[in-house]
Amino acid sequence: MAKIEMVRIGEYLQTALKILKDNGGQMASRDVMDSTGQTLKLTEYEKESFEKTGYIRWQSILHLYSINCVKAGWLRKNKGIWYITNEGIDALKLSPGDFIKKSNQKYREWKQKQTKETPEIQDEVSEEISRKTAFEQSFSNARADIEDYIKNLDPYEFQDLVAALLRGMGYHTPFVAPRGRDGGFDILAYKDPFGSVPPRIKVQVKHRDQKISVNEARELASLLNKPDETGLIVSMGGFTSEAEAEIRRSSRHIEMIDLDEFINLWEEHYDKMKEEDRDLMPLRWVAYLAPVEGRI
Repeated sequence: MAKIEMVRIGEYLQTALKILKDNGGQMASRDVMDSTGQTLKLTEYEKESFEKTGYIRWQSILHLYSINCVKAGWLRKNKGIWYITNEGIDALKLSPGDFIKKSNQKYREWKQKQTKETPEIQDEVSEEISRKTAFEQSFSNARADIEDYIKNLDPYEFQDLVAALLRGMGYHTPFVAPRGRDGGFDILAYKDPFGSVPPRIKVQVKHRDQKISVNEARELASLLNKPDETGLIVSMGGFTSEAEAEIRRSSRHIEMIDLDEFINLWEEHYDKMKEEDRDLMPLRWVAYLAPVEGRI
């Protein structure tokens, strides 16, 4: 009977972690899977689906054994996003065989009471494995749909989305830049209608794939002319490490929100928004039977 050897599973995991490392350390799990599948030379057997679950064999195995990497401290997962740790980068120096052995060992140590070896996967996956795979894939797909929705907006629609989020967080937005305006800040946000209570927030919104540069961070800092003014940069493309360092060193208070954090905040404050603001990016909550941590 055909099977996928443990060394091969080590190759799956190392390929996925290397892709994370080469892409800034974090990616949506769906993108990790797509890139890993394109990098690996998969056999027909690996690309087949399990008969009972319909899930692709190699993807199900990678999802399952990624749990070991989490318990080893090499990988973190949060809301459909995978993050490689410094320890994970160091683990890439291991051979695939040593990589999978060490990750299995770390998982068994975490499990404590487990006495059996981590099983090799044959033609069937357990109901719990299927549930874990389905849950993570569904979450990742839902997250990707939200990201795609935001990326397909034009810059002013994204700007309106940011203003709606701020209102959901309890701020007033007396100024949102009209179409055609260029330069300066895009949104002004107050804690009260008249701006008499600090902080008074000047917001720059960047709807693009490129990361915020050092010069752009400095530009916002130059607009903060009063001690009680706070800067906020919402960047769909994220921030360069140099820009992050510049913001941390700045004498002005500036906060950063990337696309991932924006979606987290939208979900967190969604129920507090007015209906017309929710309609800018409406969400629907679906109950899903989540996997129980530590069951496998």
